[in-house]
Amino acid sequence: MNCELLATCSALGYLEGDAYHKEADCLESVKDLIRFLRHEDDTRDVRQQLGESQIVQNDLLPIIIQHREDKALFDACIRLMVNLTQPSMLCFGKVPDDPVFRHHFMEVTSHLQAYKEAFASEKVFGIFSETLYNLLQLDWEQRQEEDNLLIERILLLVRNVLHVPADPCEEKKVDDDASVHDRVLWAVHMSGFDDLVKFLASAQSEQQWSMHVLEIISLMFRDQTPEALVSAGHARSAEEKQRDSQELETLRQKELAEKRSRTLQRGTRHSRFGGSYVVQGLKAIGDKDVIYHRNINNFKNYTHDVGKAVRRVPKRNRHAQESKDERRSALNVRLFLREFCLDFLESCYNRLMYLVKESLVREQTQQHDETYYLWALSFFMAFNRGNGFRADLVSETMSIRAFHFIERNITNYYEMLLTDRKEATSWSSRMHLALKAYQELLLTVNEMDRSPDETIRQSSNVIKSNIFYMMEYREIFPTLLRKYDETKQPQSYLKDLVESTHLFLRMLERFCKGRRNLMVQKKKSRRKKSNKKQQLTPDTSPEALAETWKIVEEELRATGFQLSESLKESSVPFDATSETPPEEQRTEAMVRVQDALLARLGPEALGLLRAAREVWPDGDVFGSADVELEEELELLKQILNANLPRSAPETVVEEEDEGELEEEEMEPVRISETEFKFVDFIKRFANPNIVRPYLLLLKTFSKNTPHTNHCIVRMLHRLAVDLKMDALLFQLSVFHLFNKILSDPAAAAYKELVTFAKYVLNSFFSVAAQNNKAYVELLFWKNVGAVREMTEGYGKDGEDKKPTWTEEEEEELRNLYMQHLDSEVPDIAETLLSLLSNSNRTRRQVVTQLVHMGLVDNAKELKKQKKGTRIVLWTEEQAQELQMLFEEYKDSDDVLGNILKKITAKRSRARVVDKLLSMGLVSERRELYKKRRRGAQGKSSGRAMTEEEFLADLTQGLPDDSVDGDDGDDREDESESEESGEDEEEDGEKTPNGGQSSQMSHLTVERRAGVGSMVSALQQQGVSGPLLWLQNSLNRTANDRDKDGLSQPVPLVPLTEENEDAMENKSFQKLLRKLGMRPPANEQESFWRIPSKISPSELRSAAAALTPGEDKTDDCEDQAGPRGQAEEPHEEEEEVSGDQKAQALRALLLARKRKCRTTNDTVRVSDLTSADDSDTVTESRSQEQKTSTKRSRSRLLDDDDDDDDEDEKKEEDESTNAMDVDANGDADSDGEDISAPVKRRRKMVLIDEDEEED
Repeated sequence: MNCELLATCSALGYLEGDAYHKEADCLESVKDLIRFLRHEDDTRDVRQQLGESQIVQNDLLPIIIQHREDKALFDACIRLMVNLTQPSMLCFGKVPDDPVFRHHFMEVTSHLQAYKEAFASEKVFGIFSETLYNLLQLDWEQRQEEDNLLIERILLLVRNVLHVPADPCEEKKVDDDASVHDRVLWAVHMSGFDDLVKFLASAQSEQQWSMHVLEIISLMFRDQTPEALVSAGHARSAEEKQRDSQELETLRQKELAEKRSRTLQRGTRHSRFGGSYVVQGLKAIGDKDVIYHRNINNFKNYTHDVGKAVRRVPKRNRHAQESKDERRSALNVRLFLREFCLDFLESCYNRLMYLVKESLVREQTQQHDETYYLWALSFFMAFNRGNGFRADLVSETMSIRAFHFIERNITNYYEMLLTDRKEATSWSSRMHLALKAYQELLLTVNEMDRSPDETIRQSSNVIKSNIFYMMEYREIFPTLLRKYDETKQPQSYLKDLVESTHLFLRMLERFCKGRRNLMVQKKKSRRKKSNKKQQLTPDTSPEALAETWKIVEEELRATGFQLSESLKESSVPFDATSETPPEEQRTEAMVRVQDALLARLGPEALGLLRAAREVWPDGDVFGSADVELEEELELLKQILNANLPRSAPETVVEEEDEGELEEEEMEPVRISETEFKFVDFIKRFANPNIVRPYLLLLKTFSKNTPHTNHCIVRMLHRLAVDLKMDALLFQLSVFHLFNKILSDPAAAAYKELVTFAKYVLNSFFSVAAQNNKAYVELLFWKNVGAVREMTEGYGKDGEDKKPTWTEEEEEELRNLYMQHLDSEVPDIAETLLSLLSNSNRTRRQVVTQLVHMGLVDNAKELKKQKKGTRIVLWTEEQAQELQMLFEEYKDSDDVLGNILKKITAKRSRARVVDKLLSMGLVSERRELYKKRRRGAQGKSSGRAMTEEEFLADLTQGLPDDSVDGDDGDDREDESESEESGEDEEEDGEKTPNGGQSSQMSHLTVERRAGVGSMVSALQQQGVSGPLLWLQNSLNRTANDRDKDGLSQPVPLVPLTEENEDAMENKSFQKLLRKLGMRPPANEQESFWRIPSKISPSELRSAAAALTPGEDKTDDCEDQAGPRGQAEEPHEEEEEVSGDQKAQALRALLLARKRKCRTTNDTVRVSDLTSADDSDTVTESRSQEQKTSTKRSRSRLLDDDDDDDDEDEKKEEDESTNAMDVDANGDADSDGEDISAPVKRRRKMVLIDEDEEED
């Protein structure tokens, strides 16, 4: 021992008999010892030397007992003992791995155990109790800082003494015998210190000591179980006696079976020689049979592994060890602790748990202090449940907040278990503690269901409805079972997990039985995934829609427009829990109504319409509140025929438990509601990763409690019998376990296990009779797909996916192919597809069947040829023809358009332009652009369309279809993009700001038809979201310009990834150009812009054009015909044939003759059109729509009409604003129809190779 340390200890005083004589400098010596401890090294040498000298037993404890009146000395001794008794884990940080430091660690622990035995004195705790009582008697005004420090030090000293672990080598005592810890607890009780602890837990003025009090209580009940305390002092119940008798009978049966087996192993006569036997068929190490040199009665236990060295299991693969063994304390200690529990629950529990929870939430505690809270919750709630359950005693922890707190801690502990591998054992223990708390909450809720008080049962239903509704609480058990790791988590954790899962499923099943439709929360994470297979879309042709409406209307009229109660309850158009904005949900509700109509579900569509009308009554979007039945029917018909904006198709992947998802860019989780089905939830347990832990626990069936075995068998029964997935258990290790159960001598005690094992084995042998590969399947764990293949046959899924061809269909295909084999049809597969009787066949199915039948050697022979790629080289005659056509039309306004019309060999526009450049007929591409005719035509805003404009419209106003899929090669696309870029450059030169003139921004009817075709094509590509964003941006800019009176270029900034992708889409950029938006002018600009010259009315016109299906009639017809006139079929035409043009021309000439007879020369041109004439024109146009069968792709490029005259621009803007008329009469409606603008745009028509010759 260090000489200075020895001298200091000698200066304290000496013990003579029972009296302790202190020295004069005793106080200074105690302070010197505190100073020595402050400067000790890593081996804790000072602490070890003081422990060896037994300074606590011989000096410090006698000082505080006999000299407590010396307050300074008493405080110093308490400080020194708090330091000496602190846990060895705090001294070293962790259990050292180094052998030397491990030795020092064990030395410090042994000294602590000696200190604890010295503290097991009623006198010592009497001093603590009296001192603490006197301090607590002081009011806060009278209490000094030193008094608060002394209270805290006394509590810490008691906490340290109770924390000292028991020495298993020294305390080899049986149950009901008093250990050192029991003696300390008895001293605490006899001194009245436990009453002070209860006072600190319940006093409102002493809430700062709540965490210390909870630590002391948890250490007091360290070796106790709630069940042992509940039964303390009571005679054994009949149930306990029966359980004990069953255990005794099981042991007796095992002993008798072992005795019989030993008897059978003995030979019938004694022999000095055991004999040797040759075992035929069982090979030894060589090629010879095994020679057995033992008694033949023991041969059934023979194995080749006898005599082999046992393979050492790596440390990382060893099973986790149990943390501690339970021990029953002395009866008087258990009775005292039982009374303490009763008093604590009655007056302290709710308040103390509330204070501790608030401290934990506000992070005012030390690390891992939540473990004391979790222990107290599980222990005292279990005690309350066993001792005549009273819900009011544990009301503080019986809430959804408690479930959420525990679930969050379980998740956190599991994450730390994976990341902090060095402390995996500690994290596993904390996770087990949280699981027991969660289990106790469920047991308490289950106990509340049995309460005779109706209020408590209602509270239980509220709690259950919440925990069953939230996805986190439902999915916690499948997740924990799937993530179980026997190397980090002990078997006791698995036992509690299996029993908790059994309880949760039983409660959930009982909760679902009394309810028809149980709605629960569902979370979906959406990830981007390439859709290789396009989703099937319903047929929306006019004929199909008419047939659908006929069926729906008959169904609705047959039901008398009456809906059942279940249908009304299931019609929920609005989800308050969803993160989708209400405006988007309103659009989705309209789409859902249309989907129900397309599916010919009339009552469901009507129910959704009425429910949506109640949710969104404003604007009469879903009809007015007092709508008539016929009006409601007409509204449904309009919704069926409308072209509604639909969101982009996305692949929604539910959170799967099997395997980890690949790391992809995930979008925010979408929360929705869905109907819960208990069977579907049980299917989540049909996973080998979940079945394996159950079988791992079943291996110890002889040591498990009957309840644990019942929980295991019940889960396996749900999978094998209820779900008919018994093949999940067709595994060799499972059958080996079943063999042990069936051959166990005490098998009669495991009736459930034996019955279930026989059922699974019988099922396997019946499957093995049908499937000769069943025995091979025993070697592998199987998922659901493998189970289905094993029981129903292999390859079933693949065969179902392949379309089957009957003999009649094959004969029909063979005959059609032979008929058209020698014909010169461009695509024989398309020809056969249109002639087949089965219209559901696809091109790929036809080509595959032709190859399968041997009619075609390779599918590449029937590969669809891309348009524009069949003619590559120019012959001499074709080049001469091109030169002649150029010479003929070089002075016309549209050189390239006329050449494309007249050329014999149809080619793409890009190749014709390239050939003209290579031949030297033109020097640059812009020479082939359509020439602009400057004039005042169409600038007057007060007149209608003239005959010349109409004729020009027939030849030039073709709808733009440039967004359709172009089957041409990449060169064509590149050439088109280059030419469009040159167009933009030329426009940029003529308009200084790089944007289009405001005169070209107001959309005409034909212009809007072109935009409509673009919008429809983009919606089919799934770009509905960006279209809605663009429409909102245009309307918002128009409102801002109306409000501020200023016009500034407004950038279109895409804030979402979907909008960014759309801005890079060529088709979307073409739409922006058509609407008058300006692309980035140079490298300094990154975004498209709304030009400042576009007026608010023109912006609203452009926004209205982005909603297809609203422009059902031309503007001229709106001015001529009445509002109640039947609308034309909304179908965009892409080609005007020569016959249609002639028919329209004859109608106009007839109208001109009639007007010449009845009008004079002074009548305005706009007044010449009568109602009859508009009817004639309308009839001819509808006839055009009906007779048009062939569609062509054309591209309409808008050119700017530059005019430097400012006065003319002002007049034109005024006249344009004057003509903005709402066709529906509702100025605030989003779906307004804008009247045709005054100034007509010139279009450059670029006709593709598919257009017919005139």
